[in-house]
Amino acid sequence: MAGWQTHFGIATALPLANVDTDQLIPARFMSVPRSEGYGDYLLHDVRRDASGALRPEFPLNQAPQASVLVAGASFGSGSSREAAVYALVDAGYRAVFAPSFGDIFASNSVNNGLLPARIAPEIYDELVSLIGSSSSETPCEVRIDLQNGQASFNGKQLAFALDDTWRMKLMNGWDDIDLTQQHSAQIAAFKSKYAQTEPWAMPASSV
Repeated sequence: MAGWQTHFGIATALPLANVDTDQLIPARFMSVPRSEGYGDYLLHDVRRDASGALRPEFPLNQAPQASVLVAGASFGSGSSREAAVYALVDAGYRAVFAPSFGDIFASNSVNNGLLPARIAPEIYDELVSLIGSSSSETPCEVRIDLQNGQASFNGKQLAFALDDTWRMKLMNGWDDIDLTQQHSAQIAAFKSKYAQTEPWAMPASSV
């Protein structure tokens, strides 16, 4: 996974709270191979009508080029399915700005290169209004600076909260295994010392 430090894109807003992972990708699509992509299933049951056609009035359908999503509180709550993040990433999203996130969803996001940017509720309200006043001819342009925790929406500067370790993982393109491997020398040293001081605890060598 490639890391990133800055992103330029278009924002769209989903002014709903408590959008959970079951809504982000319904369970019936979970058997689809990951290699086929999950983007078409993102928010499937609210983006599409009974016939499966896209609803033109739905916000995400009005800005198919968007790569930044502004959403309500508790975004990604519910079950721990990582496929909810896959759906957002495969649909072209690089960041989600919201007042709060489901804990597991946020962790899964970072492991897949998606920024879960936490913002104050009053900033969320301002961004929803700002995006709502934009149009397809003059969309809301976004610049994100991961290093400094800053973003700009049509020139409006704001700060977002992000754990420092998560910031490092996103910038380097690391998941949890990659992060652990950065400490391989210390791990090897501990293993060597432990084998000498507590040899009885080490696995028996095969003959």
